This record gives sequence, C-alpha cells and structure tokens, in this order.
Amino acid sequence: MNLHSTHGNGINLITVTDTRIDSSVAISFKDTMRTLTEQGPDHILLDLSNVAFIDSSGLGAIVASMKQLGRGKQLDLAGLTPDVAKVFRLTRMETVFNIHKNAASLVPRPVS
Repeated sequence: MNLHSTHGNGINLITVTDTRIDSSVAISFKDTMRTLTEQGPDHILLDLSNVAFIDSSGLGAIVASMKQLGRGKQLDLAGLTPDVAKVFRLTRMETVFNIHKNAASLVPRPVS
C-alpha cells in the first residue's frame, strides 16, 4: 500500500497513491497509517483523490485507522471520487467522517 505523508498548516496530509483500497491491501493500509500518524500534527487528512475503488475491507481499514489514533487526534477525508463517495453514502460513513472536497483547500502548501 502506497501512502505519502506531508505536514503543513498544522495538518498531516496522507495521500493514497494507489487506485484501490480493498481486502488485498487492508492490513498493509492500517499498518502504514499507524506508522504515519504516530507522530506529527493531531489533525490527519486522508486524501483519497486517487482511489477509484473501495470495498468493505477498505472501508473497515479506514475506520480502524481512525480508531487507532490517540486521544485528541482527528481523521478527516478529502477528494472522494464519485464511486468512493457512493460507498460512504450507502454505508452512512459520511456521518462519521468530516469529508472535504479536496485537500488543497486545507493544506495549500504542504511541506515535508
């Protein structure tokens, strides 16, 4: 699972560079998210703009990543493609996460 992390504007921006989050990468996704969120800003923004497909395992991995964050940390989502947004609506997960249109509106100039 390829995730890229940058910090800027008080936000840890994690970009999913893969096009799928499914059962074949769910465990790797959770492990990588844990590593990338252990340190750095308490506000985490997960950019899903490259993700064209997500299944129930992928959705579960995102929820598990939110739950494994320490106290005071927040996970928001950004850049949901239409098919991914549909999964979030159908499962009512849009009520669990703050979802932003895109990451650039919150992190205009990320720095490493």
